[in-house]
Amino acid sequence: MTTTTSPDPTWLTERRDAARAELLTLELPSFRDVPGWEFTEIPELDLDAYPAPDAVSADQDAAAVAAATPVFDHLPEGTVTITQIDDRTFGGERAEAVSEGPLVLPLEVAAERHPDLVEPYLGKIETQRTPFTARNDSDWRGGFFVHVPRNTHLEAPVLLTLIQAQAGRAASPRTLIVLEEGAEAEVWSQAVSTSPELEALVNGVVEIHVGANARLRFVDVQDLSEKTWIFGAQRATIDRDGWIDWITLGLGSAKGKVFQETSLDGPGAHGRVTGGYATHGKQHLDFDTLQTHMAPNTTSDLAFRGVLAEKSSTVWRGMIKVDEAGQQTDAFQESRNLLLGRKAHADAIPGLEIAANDVRCTHAAAIAQIDPEQVFYLRSHGLPEGRAKRLVIEGFMAELVTRFEEGPVREALGEVLHRRLEAVLG
Repeated sequence: MTTTTSPDPTWLTERRDAARAELLTLELPSFRDVPGWEFTEIPELDLDAYPAPDAVSADQDAAAVAAATPVFDHLPEGTVTITQIDDRTFGGERAEAVSEGPLVLPLEVAAERHPDLVEPYLGKIETQRTPFTARNDSDWRGGFFVHVPRNTHLEAPVLLTLIQAQAGRAASPRTLIVLEEGAEAEVWSQAVSTSPELEALVNGVVEIHVGANARLRFVDVQDLSEKTWIFGAQRATIDRDGWIDWITLGLGSAKGKVFQETSLDGPGAHGRVTGGYATHGKQHLDFDTLQTHMAPNTTSDLAFRGVLAEKSSTVWRGMIKVDEAGQQTDAFQESRNLLLGRKAHADAIPGLEIAANDVRCTHAAAIAQIDPEQVFYLRSHGLPEGRAKRLVIEGFMAELVTRFEEGPVREALGEVLHRRLEAVLG
């Protein structure tokens, strides 16, 4: 196994230095009055207690790959893979001649070899400044870069894999995906740990640009150790008549918060976001989503659905924001949660912020326990109570799966959710 590394160009070194200086002025949110953090308190978190990973041998990296259980069991033929273990990235291909095809590279390598493709986007898409984003700017190594040139269609997916192997350390994955005008691609991303007992921290940033008339399906699944913190800032910008189908599944981790924004910047842009989670124990997952409509005739459709067992808790806060220029916006968002235990707790907080006067924006939220009438109906047809409840739960999550396009992605994610429900329900 050979790692691909490259020295930072001057402009990237300057970015890192500026982020380190900025960190000195930023404080972790520590009280309920901090916007966006009212439902996820983290007073026990000390970021400095999670330093960067140690240098390790090739044999240790190989052992980490062997120990990690991938989210996706079966990959479509021709899938291009690139893997990051803690802060070292391996694989990727088509490293030269962008005019001849797409690039799948470690982001550090791309920044050195193709600064004209990286610098215009890196740090220009995800712009919120928090201790988490600043620390990622400062600390990320390796990283993932996917670039698809104009009118180029990828026939097979690209798989990005983060493996966290070192306990007590912080992984700072950085992903940049750029589709030029008319390009099409499918990118799958998975984050896993080498052990269910691994206590660590993952602090990631994802930046996506979808050009005019381009189409991207981005599948993002984290199944980290349930003793690991997770924080993330993810943002996609979509140009005129561009299209993104964004699927995110939160399965593992102990506690954390992920911000996710879809910004529809060009007329006719469309964003579809599907989120799912299945939690148990004392897990706490917090999703903060934003659908921003900056241009006329844009559409967005967001649906999150989760199953919560035992003492676990989740938060979904969703905002649809329409700019004055966003006339004839059509936007929808919903969050539906099924509580399996009396001590499980879910917060669902939809919101609208609309400056245009010709829009159609709606939202829905529901939190409920298993419907006893559905269980009674199934038991009246001869099913035992336990099996009846299980079918109701599986049916609830199956409605989420129907949002996935038929084919490899639906099959893969259906299997992922099935395995997770088996783990949660026992």
